[in-house]
Amino acid sequence: MTDTDRHEFDILDSRVVYSGAILALRLDEVAMPNGRTAEREVVEHHGAVAVVVLDDENRLVLIHQYRHPVGRRLWEIPAGLLDEPDEDPLEAAKRELAEETGLAAKQWAVLVDVAVSPGFTDESVRVFLAEDLYTVHRPEPEHEEADLEIERFPLDEAVAMVLRGEIVNATAVSGIMSLAAIKSRPDTPLRDRDAPWVDRPASFSERKRSRAGVEAAGE
Repeated sequence: MTDTDRHEFDILDSRVVYSGAILALRLDEVAMPNGRTAEREVVEHHGAVAVVVLDDENRLVLIHQYRHPVGRRLWEIPAGLLDEPDEDPLEAAKRELAEETGLAAKQWAVLVDVAVSPGFTDESVRVFLAEDLYTVHRPEPEHEEADLEIERFPLDEAVAMVLRGEIVNATAVSGIMSLAAIKSRPDTPLRDRDAPWVDRPASFSERKRSRAGVEAAGE
């Protein structure tokens, strides 16, 4: 099948039914291949960054943090939302690493990009690999971060934790297993830290920016 033969899933109608602090819910009427239409719910998201942090002893820096939707603490890698529509992902990753662990890194690369659940959300996470660590000031933590624990695990143990079901956060699983794959194939190149991010979400941030501009103009 050529590209010209492929069906175009055109959006025939679209409306936002909820817009909050970190996400919005959009309803799209989409043209289906059989000539019919179907409604698709889309959760719009800012997008996020995460960091697989590897120290000189081949240990990963993991955090144990309470996640309210699942009602328990999860082992994760440092991560956080993009704060601004045009925020540089690497700078966001550096900020989150410092805020959650009090660490910084001299070496950075893109490890993997994760479309978290593309069946209903445009959320995508860029996962960096950070190496050659050093200590920096950690701001006073707030909310859930005020309770998080920080521990270091050998890479092999982190992989075992994934396989035992002790690490279930999708971004952490993707990052840890990607690093393990890289270590098993050392000739595989990593992407540059500024590599293009094809699926970076934009709709929610751009709408919020447009709304803020209209409100500012009306003052």
